[in-house]
Amino acid sequence: MAVGLLALVGIVAAAAFFIFIRGEEQTMVPDVQGRELTAALLELQVKELYPRIQLRFTQTSTDRGLILEQSPPPGTIVKAGRRINLVVSQGVMINTVENFIGRNVEEVRMDIQAIFAGDGSVQQLLTLREPIILEYSQEAPGTILQQRPEPGTPISGPIMLDLIVSRGSENIMIQIPDLLGLDMEEALEQIGRTGIDFEFNLRPLIAGESPGAVVSQTPEGGTETVSTTRVNLTVAVPEEVYGGDVYGLLIYHMAQNPYPLLVRLEGITPNGELKRLLSVPFAGGLLTVPYRLPAGTLLVLNLLNREIHRETVSIPLLQYTGGF
Repeated sequence: MAVGLLALVGIVAAAAFFIFIRGEEQTMVPDVQGRELTAALLELQVKELYPRIQLRFTQTSTDRGLILEQSPPPGTIVKAGRRINLVVSQGVMINTVENFIGRNVEEVRMDIQAIFAGDGSVQQLLTLREPIILEYSQEAPGTILQQRPEPGTPISGPIMLDLIVSRGSENIMIQIPDLLGLDMEEALEQIGRTGIDFEFNLRPLIAGESPGAVVSQTPEGGTETVSTTRVNLTVAVPEEVYGGDVYGLLIYHMAQNPYPLLVRLEGITPNGELKRLLSVPFAGGLLTVPYRLPAGTLLVLNLLNREIHRETVSIPLLQYTGGF
């Protein structure tokens, strides 16, 4: 019995020794560089690692709140509970007026909003005067031509920024592409490349026609006309669900803009697949986009990367805007 007791004590002592030698659990440092601070902290927490944060000003407002550097580097094996040094962007330090000439006014507007967004701890030093002044020019619509105050002006307090922005060439001529006979996906791709103004209608399919094809176009392809001319297109679609998909028409009334802004329409199918339907500069007004998608697909419409509308494809969703 004494021998057994001594053996048990020896085993317990050995186990305690090895546990002491092994110490805390080891873990691998994750790669959090370029990620938002909140997401990085959650990932470190899962690994039982703890942050030590250092703030740093950068040259751009777009990386505000992102991890710039980390130490130890990703992939390092450390003990749980280790401190991980994170350098976090505090955004750009504003002390002079930036040179905005040549940039797109909408990008500048979003930059200014991003710099001074947050909890109110950063004073709004720069405000864009609205409405902006528009002039015809050879520069792309939305390009900043002049600004006041001048670039490099010291900022000692709140400043109102005045901009003169290009509205594009007056009565610029374009050639209308020939979309007749294309299916709707090809037609939308062509529209995205050429940037023409457009309006779609749907009508029931007639025997001999291809489902989803453009069957009429006004003005005709090859016509020389001003860039503001709206091209009317009719697509022939079956009245019933075709191959499990629904034919439909997104109809959305957008505010009119003085120059075209980038519009993007995407569909997220029930199985999570992302489908890009349209990406085109659009000046506003009635927006009509045909589609063939599975029922339950979520349509998301974005203006300059900001969501402005969403709707779900359902059966039936066929909307005729033209005659039979």
